[in-house]
Amino acid sequence: MNALSPVLRQRVLSAAALIGFFVLWEVICLAFGVSDLILPRPSQIAAVLVEKMPLLWPHALQTLYTTFVGFAFGVLAGIVIGVGIGSSKLAYDVTYPLLVGFSSIPKVAVVPLFVVWFGAGTVPAILTSMVISIFPVVVNVATGLASTEPELEDVLRVLGARKRDILWNVGLPRAMPYLFASLKIAITLSFVGTVLAETVASNKGIGTVMMIASGNFDVPMVFAGLFLLAAMGVVLYALSSLVEQRVTGWSQRKTDLATGGA
Repeated sequence: MNALSPVLRQRVLSAAALIGFFVLWEVICLAFGVSDLILPRPSQIAAVLVEKMPLLWPHALQTLYTTFVGFAFGVLAGIVIGVGIGSSKLAYDVTYPLLVGFSSIPKVAVVPLFVVWFGAGTVPAILTSMVISIFPVVVNVATGLASTEPELEDVLRVLGARKRDILWNVGLPRAMPYLFASLKIAITLSFVGTVLAETVASNKGIGTVMMIASGNFDVPMVFAGLFLLAAMGVVLYALSSLVEQRVTGWSQRKTDLATGGA
């Protein structure tokens, strides 16, 4: 294990922990005779995924599409609002309590409103996904912009830089690590918003499948839906991490240096 690179060692340990978790889950269920109505075994869930995949796949694509669209709109709106708030101390102080208030509203309470306004279907799910993912992006972008040192801004102004130049060349690059940190949170929240809306006001998507399965006491199917959601979330999280490494690699400490070159 010591001969492996730090990154490869981390991946091996992560895979071993994941496999160990499912093995322990299987063993406990078998040892204590846990009913699949309470907690199905991973092998049962895998069998359901293989058997029902032709049925689940269109719903998975629907959920993925809805989540991605809502996430994209949420990130775009969050960046615009975050830049507007973070570039002005007055705007930051005035609007931040308002944002906290909006974020404190349970999103399940706004789904019926979206249904009344736009009808049942994909649109409420997209809007719920968007709304739930805006706040972390706004907070992190605004915080990143607000972290620019006043002394640095004063020096740049003395050198002839305008406020727009400081924002574009200093503020936004410094906010990029904050932005990508928020994306990892927002993508998971987007799935929560999508599934929440699908269980309330949709006839397509993994959330709808899970709701129908729970009504039929088909617990393995419910867990199969959870596994699909987890897999999609991990894939999108990994993609955002890959983009983060490409865009903000300059802000990340090298692993070899952090581990002393071991």
